[in-house]
Amino acid sequence: MRKRKLGKTNLEVSALGLGCMGMSAAYGPAADRGQMIRLIAAAVERGVTLFDTAEAYGPFENEDLVGEALQPFRGKVVIATKFGFEIDPKTGQRGPGLDSRPQHIRESVEGSLRRLRIEAIDLLYQHRVDPGVPIEDVAGTVKQLIAAGKVKHFGLSEAAPDTIRRAHAVQPLTAVQSEYSLWFREAEAAVLPTCEELGIGFVPFSPLGAGFLTGKIDQTTTFDKSDFRNFVPRFSADARAANQAIVDLLQSIADRKKATPAQIALAWLLAQKPWIVPIPGTTKLHRLEENLGAADIELTGDELRDIRAAASKIEVQGERLPAPALAMVGR
Repeated sequence: MRKRKLGKTNLEVSALGLGCMGMSAAYGPAADRGQMIRLIAAAVERGVTLFDTAEAYGPFENEDLVGEALQPFRGKVVIATKFGFEIDPKTGQRGPGLDSRPQHIRESVEGSLRRLRIEAIDLLYQHRVDPGVPIEDVAGTVKQLIAAGKVKHFGLSEAAPDTIRRAHAVQPLTAVQSEYSLWFREAEAAVLPTCEELGIGFVPFSPLGAGFLTGKIDQTTTFDKSDFRNFVPRFSADARAANQAIVDLLQSIADRKKATPAQIALAWLLAQKPWIVPIPGTTKLHRLEENLGAADIELTGDELRDIRAAASKIEVQGERLPAPALAMVGR
């Protein structure tokens, strides 16, 4: 697996990481714990060194899973986790809002360290920007945690450029994490240029469009009742039918490259900037191997231009998140 560096801090990770959320939450019932521990170990064996989790996934369950799975590989991998939602640190009960008060950040970090079975968090993100707490106070608290040896690197998720700049001025950011893929390219307008200017790495989540860009989902697909995609406008039957055009584009390139649509979607992201590290998630070994194969696919300049030109003519239908979740984005 090729390596990439996130930010001027030179945090080196595998070109593709592994998003672990779906092992415990969001896409239906949690997967078998033993199988997921073996899958994470298989990812390490195949060269993956960046693993992404959060206290909110479960809550707490995913961090505990990742901590157990990666305990044998301490010192060889980078674990990223997140704070910022309203979660009772004792009961794990999640409230409706955000909480990035300094004391809550400290409590969250202590819980994450315990569940992850580590002495320092490699990369700590604010999960969503809390409008009730100045970002300078958040960055200052993380700076103190770094000085105390409990955190190594700082990041923001789904933050606006001005927020990124203000946080970076207090404690340099190693990475910004936001949704980015061929069917959602909003980051290109201002977030990516800001990261490039400041020397901050970028970690796209949902690089496969929550599974849609794999080509395995169509308008007839049904999801488990607990799957969050049931509530996402972009996954309504009508939107899926309209958005099939983007999958058809990926498939046409995949056919020429003897690859899969998922591999082309990931290879396209990798080709955008050398400091971009996507974190596709999966619960299946064959999908893990398929995704990792994208790191070996080289798209030519002509192919990249063709993809961008064709994609610009496709109007993707439906919002990418339900309205309450969208209200927390881009602050």
